[in-house]
Amino acid sequence: MSGTRAPMPLKEALAAWIARKRVGPQFDLARTVVDWPQLVGPQIAAIARPRAVARDGTLVVIVANHAWATELGMMTPQILARLNRPGRERVQHIRWQVGPLDGP
Repeated sequence: MSGTRAPMPLKEALAAWIARKRVGPQFDLARTVVDWPQLVGPQIAAIARPRAVARDGTLVVIVANHAWATELGMMTPQILARLNRPGRERVQHIRWQVGPLDGP
Protein backbone atom coordinates (compact mmCIF):
# COMPACT_ATOMS: atom_id res chain seq x y z
CA MET A 1 0.00 0.00 0.00
CA SER A 2 1.32 3.36 -0.98
CA GLY A 3 1.51 6.06 1.70
CA THR A 4 1.35 3.81 4.76
CA ARG A 5 3.95 4.19 7.44
CA ALA A 6 5.46 1.59 9.69
CA PRO A 7 4.09 1.57 13.24
CA MET A 8 5.92 3.88 15.62
CA PRO A 9 6.63 3.02 19.26
CA LEU A 10 4.13 4.74 21.56
CA LYS A 11 6.86 6.68 23.38
CA GLU A 12 8.05 8.20 20.09
CA ALA A 13 4.52 8.92 18.88
CA LEU A 14 3.64 10.67 22.13
CA ALA A 15 6.86 12.71 22.11
CA ALA A 16 6.14 13.78 18.52
CA TRP A 17 2.56 14.78 19.41
CA ILE A 18 3.76 16.79 22.45
CA ALA A 19 6.31 18.61 20.30
CA ARG A 20 3.79 19.26 17.52
CA LYS A 21 1.16 20.63 19.92
CA ARG A 22 3.76 22.52 21.97
CA VAL A 23 2.33 21.37 25.29
CA GLY A 24 5.62 20.22 26.81
CA PRO A 25 5.93 23.27 29.09
CA GLN A 26 2.41 22.68 30.47
CA PHE A 27 3.28 19.05 31.20
CA ASP A 28 6.46 20.18 32.96
CA LEU A 29 4.46 22.67 35.02
CA ALA A 30 1.90 20.03 35.97
CA ARG A 31 4.75 17.71 36.97
CA THR A 32 5.50 20.20 39.77
CA VAL A 33 2.29 19.06 41.49
CA VAL A 34 3.36 15.41 41.34
CA ASP A 35 6.92 16.15 42.47
CA TRP A 36 5.92 18.65 45.19
CA PRO A 37 6.98 16.55 48.23
CA GLN A 38 10.42 15.85 46.77
CA LEU A 39 10.91 19.44 45.63
CA VAL A 40 9.92 21.22 48.85
CA GLY A 41 10.78 18.60 51.47
CA PRO A 42 8.69 16.75 54.03
CA GLN A 43 8.09 19.66 56.45
CA ILE A 44 6.51 21.92 53.83
CA ALA A 45 4.73 19.02 52.11
CA ALA A 46 3.10 18.16 55.46
CA ILE A 47 1.39 21.56 55.74
CA ALA A 48 0.93 22.65 52.11
CA ARG A 49 -0.44 20.90 49.01
CA PRO A 50 -0.44 22.16 45.43
CA ARG A 51 -3.97 22.39 44.07
CA ALA A 52 -3.64 23.76 40.55
CA VAL A 53 -1.30 25.24 38.00
CA ALA A 54 -2.13 27.87 35.41
CA ARG A 55 -0.64 28.31 31.96
CA ASP A 56 0.92 31.58 33.08
CA GLY A 57 3.08 29.69 35.58
CA THR A 58 1.03 30.39 38.71
CA LEU A 59 0.97 27.53 41.21
CA VAL A 60 -1.96 27.55 43.67
CA VAL A 61 -1.02 25.92 46.98
CA ILE A 62 -3.40 25.10 49.83
CA VAL A 63 -1.93 25.72 53.27
CA ALA A 64 -3.10 24.32 56.61
CA ASN A 65 -3.59 27.69 58.36
CA HIS A 66 -2.95 31.44 58.14
CA ALA A 67 0.27 31.32 60.16
CA TRP A 68 1.81 28.83 57.74
CA ALA A 69 0.51 30.80 54.76
CA THR A 70 2.29 33.88 56.07
CA GLU A 71 5.49 31.94 56.76
CA LEU A 72 5.49 30.27 53.36
CA GLY A 73 4.68 33.58 51.69
CA MET A 74 7.90 34.97 53.12
CA MET A 75 9.75 31.87 51.89
CA THR A 76 8.37 32.14 48.34
CA PRO A 77 11.70 33.09 46.71
CA GLN A 78 13.45 30.06 48.25
CA ILE A 79 10.56 27.74 47.34
CA LEU A 80 10.53 29.04 43.76
CA ALA A 81 14.25 28.31 43.57
CA ARG A 82 13.58 24.70 44.63
CA LEU A 83 10.74 24.30 42.14
CA ASN A 84 12.67 25.92 39.32
CA ARG A 85 15.92 24.04 39.44
CA PRO A 86 18.09 24.55 36.33
CA GLY A 87 16.32 23.59 33.14
CA ARG A 88 12.92 23.62 34.82
CA GLU A 89 12.06 27.29 35.17
CA ARG A 90 8.31 26.99 34.85
CA VAL A 91 6.67 28.27 38.08
CA GLN A 92 6.50 32.07 37.95
CA HIS A 93 4.28 32.77 40.99
CA ILE A 94 2.85 30.94 43.98
CA ARG A 95 -0.59 31.82 45.34
CA TRP A 96 -0.99 30.56 48.91
CA GLN A 97 -4.56 29.79 50.03
CA VAL A 98 -5.72 28.58 53.42
CA GLY A 99 -7.95 25.51 53.24
CA PRO A 100 -8.35 21.83 54.03
CA LEU A 101 -5.39 19.75 52.90
CA ASP A 102 -7.32 16.55 52.28
CA GLY A 103 -9.65 17.95 49.59
CA PRO A 104 -9.23 17.59 45.82
